[in-house]
Amino acid sequence: MKLPDLDIQTIDRVVEMAWEDRTPFSAIETQFGLKEKQVIALMRREMKASSFRMWRKRVTGRNTKHLAKRDFLEGRFRCKEQK
Repeated sequence: MKLPDLDIQTIDRVVEMAWEDRTPFSAIETQFGLKEKQVIALMRREMKASSFRMWRKRVTGRNTKHLAKRDFLEGRFRCKEQK
């Protein structure tokens, strides 16, 4: 999968947002233009294999990572760096 050229600070921020349970993939897409599959590819590239497997196990099926599956919108945490 082709990933856009990202600087190290942007990569660090995407990884941080991907690890956060309540940050949906759509927020990452809005801020950085990366679709969910691109975030997964970036995480696979940037993390150790065991860390990536742990992250994928955590994220798979998690309702909070997908806005359409959430049963709440009000009161969600929003980082000051997030658009």
